[in-house]
Amino acid sequence: MSPHPQTAAQAMVAATARLRAAGVPNPARDARVLLAHAAKVDAARVTLIAPEDIAPDIAERFEQLIALRVVRVPVSHLIGEREFYGRRFKVSRDVLDPRPETETLIEAALAEPFGSVLDIGTGSGCILVTLLAERENAVGTGTDLSEAACLQASANAVLSKVQARADIHQSDWFGSVQGRYDLIVSNPPYLAREEMDDVAPELRDHEPRMALTDEADGLTGYRILADHAQAYLEPEGRLLAEIGSTQGAAVVALFQAAAWQNTRLLQDLDGRDRVVCAEKPVR
Repeated sequence: MSPHPQTAAQAMVAATARLRAAGVPNPARDARVLLAHAAKVDAARVTLIAPEDIAPDIAERFEQLIALRVVRVPVSHLIGEREFYGRRFKVSRDVLDPRPETETLIEAALAEPFGSVLDIGTGSGCILVTLLAERENAVGTGTDLSEAACLQASANAVLSKVQARADIHQSDWFGSVQGRYDLIVSNPPYLAREEMDDVAPELRDHEPRMALTDEADGLTGYRILADHAQAYLEPEGRLLAEIGSTQGAAVVALFQAAAWQNTRLLQDLDGRDRVVCAEKPVR
């Protein structure tokens, strides 16, 4: 005789225990999100189906998802998307996951007007697409060394209906960039090579290494931005770049040495240095 089927609640409890044993952070949250995905319901509705027996096809999908999460495949890769600044972004292993810390940069960018924006290393396009979605009259360019990332960003531009105002193309830093912009934004690879051994398996094994580290001291991208970005800014233009939480002093020093003005740091919601802001000097 076949065993009595589990309820959705029982399945979540068992999955949470497996994830916790595997060292997965926030196991209960992940179990809930993955069950919702397996059952094709909104995560907020999982509570409603919790007392019900879980259908065999849903149970099988849920088991496959949990097995992959146990080996630290990111939840966003399993469900194919990640929320950022109130919007859904399609993601894959070709791009970094959009992360809440980056919303600090978004808030800073939106605090002042801009009509044009350049996103260097656009990845999923979460920064560029969000800024264009929030500023309906703005236009923007996104570049990335990875052609796969450019395709992902282009798809996200379509999803947020900003594709007509977004030019996304492959480029090595400023290599194929033309024109001048009111605002330049970037989330460059800022982990030093020696730090890569200590990052979570979700990042180290499932996100693009070239978007995480410069294979050097973690400051290569900021040197390039400090030395070259002024040439692509309009007068009184601004630059905003995300940084690692321990890099503030070093990055500020780079921009000050390159004669930027009003260089300063912004903190994220946890009080850690997260964004460097700088302005093109008045000539």
